[in-house]
Amino acid sequence: MRKRHLSVLLAGLTTITTAAFATASAAESDRWQVPVAVKKLDNGLTVVVSQDHTSPTVGISVVYHVGMRLEPKNRTGFAHLFEHLMFQGTPVAPKGVFDKVISGGGGRNNGSTRPDFTNYIEIAPVSALDRLLWLEADRMKTLDFNPDTLKNQQDVVKEEIRVNVKNQPYGGFMWIDISQHAFQKWENNHDGYGSFQDLENASLADVQSFHRDYYGPNNAVLGIAGDISPDEAFALADKYFGAVPGRPTPAAPDYSEGLNTAEKRINQTDALAQVPAIAAAWKMPARGSRDHAPMAVLGNVLAGDDASRLYQGLVKQRQIALNVEPLYGLVDPWTYNGPTLYTLFALYKPDTNADAVLAAIDEEVAKIARDGVDAATLKRVKTKMLADWYNGLESFIERANTIALMQTLWGDANVVNKIPGLIEGVTSADLQRVAKTYLTRANRTVIDRRPAAMAAAPAAKADAAPSQTAAPSGKN
Repeated sequence: MRKRHLSVLLAGLTTITTAAFATASAAESDRWQVPVAVKKLDNGLTVVVSQDHTSPTVGISVVYHVGMRLEPKNRTGFAHLFEHLMFQGTPVAPKGVFDKVISGGGGRNNGSTRPDFTNYIEIAPVSALDRLLWLEADRMKTLDFNPDTLKNQQDVVKEEIRVNVKNQPYGGFMWIDISQHAFQKWENNHDGYGSFQDLENASLADVQSFHRDYYGPNNAVLGIAGDISPDEAFALADKYFGAVPGRPTPAAPDYSEGLNTAEKRINQTDALAQVPAIAAAWKMPARGSRDHAPMAVLGNVLAGDDASRLYQGLVKQRQIALNVEPLYGLVDPWTYNGPTLYTLFALYKPDTNADAVLAAIDEEVAKIARDGVDAATLKRVKTKMLADWYNGLESFIERANTIALMQTLWGDANVVNKIPGLIEGVTSADLQRVAKTYLTRANRTVIDRRPAAMAAAPAAKADAAPSQTAAPSGKN
């Protein structure tokens, strides 16, 4: 992450089932429809526009279909390093111009790197739109590649790792370490922040080839949301991006993986932590598959808020955990395009142990697998998910980013209007099915991370540990 910490933001394209889309379509007339217009330029750049005149502002997102999964081997952290380099100037707009022009026009900007994409976002008064598009097109053409800039940003990323990982309690183990153990293929299991050695070994030639191969217009989606019509936005996009030539993009490797078939348990120590913590992760269904939306809803039933099954069960009732937080890899339940994890992260009390926490999780999962979820709970969870979805789309910068991501990952920006229907269509039987299929011990990877001082002593025995109900077995 350039300005926000990467750890804070928390296989191939798969088609959504016809039945799921039919369910979504049936309810569309009763819901707010996000305006979406799409056009592909001659050079391959896809432009997605959402017109909204409620504010004289505009949000922009440029999403490149490249992230940590596609960075070069032995160059861990390279996609993130390159994201930083995108802000270091071009031959036409030297370092500092990008930020100065945007902030001077009353706007703000950011960028982030994820496994399946890298995005660059801005928001500003609509009067600044020409300048913003010019700047984005300029750095799509080329960058100011030079050794001094590369060395400077290598040091910046290394310092970011020191601050956010090496010198922080728990060090991001719930998304860095857990992936290294849960996945088999290098594309999925390496540290996207990067090792110092790999970052230092990134050469100027690496940077130039990465921009050439992955930062062409044909590997990008431009999202624009706000006070502008589609025709006006398409014309501006063609004016500023149309002359940028498309470039060949390397074929992606096969990074698909099936579900795991045996539980993995890892013990770690942490010199900076005060209380023990656990991360339990399960491989998710493929994006767009029949089980995708049910798994997203199940994740919220289990740990979506303070009313969730696990917060109530582990924190309030059993009082063995201090918190329960869900993670969907490094993204959210809807923006991944390859193997990802549903992870539960919890700090637990020193007078209990990881086995007690896992047993409590297994017990709640087993109840859902056996009995499903009552209608009132399911309605509450769906309502909250829908409210969160729509609230996220009110901001023009977030809407521009969402429609660009839907186009990039799903191949259809209008999925922004279909996700509410997918959520509404989930049944209790769906939750039973995905609980039995995915939240199994065989598909689970667990890291128990204890403070170094505690690790020297035997793990505590919980006096009131929950019954050791087995997680439901399922086909793996």
